[in-house]
Amino acid sequence: MARRVVLGVAGGIAAYKACEILRGLREAGHDVTVVPTAASLNFVGATTWEALSGRPVASDVWTRAHDVPHVRLGQEADLVVVAPATADLLARAAQGMADDLLTNTLLTAHGPVLMAPAMHTEMWLHPATQRNVALLRERGIRVLDPAVGRLTGADSGPGRLPEPSAIVAAALDLLRRPAADDLSGLRVLISAGGTREAWDPVRFLGNRSSGIQGVELARTAVSRGAEVTFVAAAMDVAPPAGTAVVHVESAAELHAEMAARSGDNDVVVMAAAVADFRPDEAAGKVKKEGDAGVDLRLEQTVDVLADLVRQRSGATPTIVGFAAETAGDPDRLRELAQAKLARKGCDLLVANDVGDDAVFGQPTNEVLILSAGGGEREVPRASKAEIADAVWDAVLALRS
Repeated sequence: MARRVVLGVAGGIAAYKACEILRGLREAGHDVTVVPTAASLNFVGATTWEALSGRPVASDVWTRAHDVPHVRLGQEADLVVVAPATADLLARAAQGMADDLLTNTLLTAHGPVLMAPAMHTEMWLHPATQRNVALLRERGIRVLDPAVGRLTGADSGPGRLPEPSAIVAAALDLLRRPAADDLSGLRVLISAGGTREAWDPVRFLGNRSSGIQGVELARTAVSRGAEVTFVAAAMDVAPPAGTAVVHVESAAELHAEMAARSGDNDVVVMAAAVADFRPDEAAGKVKKEGDAGVDLRLEQTVDVLADLVRQRSGATPTIVGFAAETAGDPDRLRELAQAKLARKGCDLLVANDVGDDAVFGQPTNEVLILSAGGGEREVPRASKAEIADAVWDAVLALRS
């Protein structure tokens, strides 16, 4: 169903990336009205916005005043997205100013509001900006943390606009669950992707995990108000916007990061596909020697999930494990999942059958969620974002 979205664009160099956000929202089937600030039109002109959106564009409250746009746009919007949101725009929004069409729209918005900041590092880290962001979040506005990377000129650091695709995905989450703020105040640690275990300096053993499900778990957690740290092994997709990202490669590195951080979080989700074995690493590249084969010795890696359960104090954090099985039928999947839940000792276990190329790299999944208390829920095939929401629903039910 088409929803009405207002895309606000503030006056920063990242304004050109909002063209991709607009395209992504329209390709998802939604009606988008662009509301640029006057300063942003120095970067992308009104003609471009009108051509891409198919709608007239104005930045002041006087254009088409008979339609009362400064009130109507916010009242009728199912979602307001501001990307980029500059330091100036964040300050004006936090103070409730209404000196152009975009700030008027923010004051009259009935639906959720999502802001994606972009500015120089010093501006983002300035106490005034941080106070403004905290105030906006207290009011229920979703303010994504900016990405870390190359900024205007040669500088690099936090302040870069998150990838347009990540902002679009966060916006679609809010359209799907507009009133959800039920993870607010929770600190969440999520692992995703597949580990790579070095064999020699140029080769490794890995697995087919794409990281998509872990990204959706993190993205939906951010959309529902959580503070998320994302530990990323090898993935086919970019980390989600609005998370603090830590990159790892091997099972040992992932274990070290998760063990060091788990005690500071309320919920830990082990969605990464961790290698069960690693080879004895050779000092140099292993070469072919005639027609002879190669003996590859494997040793077990650390059981990250079980170790996180062992090291926690009391019932905190809540720990969620994943089980990728090749069961063949639902009864066998349940049997394998129940055994793994008992063996690992986690609070929830999310099991799926990965046979027949039905999961890795695919946009959908179907899972069985088991709790240590004996509860279970079958989630039929759905998008991985919907699967993620089902997992968070189970976490909240358990914690309550």
